[in-house]
Amino acid sequence: MDQLEPTVPSKDDCNIAMLSHLLGIFTGFLGALIIWLLKKDDSAYIASQSKEALNFQITITIGFIIAWLLAFILIGVIFVPILLIVNLIFCILGAVAASKGQAYRYPFAIRLVQ
Repeated sequence: MDQLEPTVPSKDDCNIAMLSHLLGIFTGFLGALIIWLLKKDDSAYIASQSKEALNFQITITIGFIIAWLLAFILIGVIFVPILLIVNLIFCILGAVAASKGQAYRYPFAIRLVQ
C-alpha cells in the first residue's frame, strides 16, 4: 500500500498564506475573506491558512464589539489596546509560520468558517 507524502506548499502558496495573516492587521477579516474566497480551490494550504486567519479576525472583531459595548462602563477602554496588541502579535506569528510552509493555528479563535 503506497503512503501519500504530505505535499509541500509552493513558495507562491506560502506567500499568499502569509499575506492572509498579515492583512488581518490592516483590513480585519476582509483581507483573509477575499483571499479565502479567491484561492480556496487552488491550494489546500492557502485554504486552510486563510480560513484560520479569517476565523481569528472574526474572533477579534467580536472582541472589539464587546470592548466597544463595555466602553460605556469604562472596562472596554482597557480591552481595546490589549486586543490591538494581541492581534498584531498573533498575525505576525501566523505570517512567519506560513512563510515557512508550516500550518499555523491561532491559540484562541472561534472556528466559525469550516
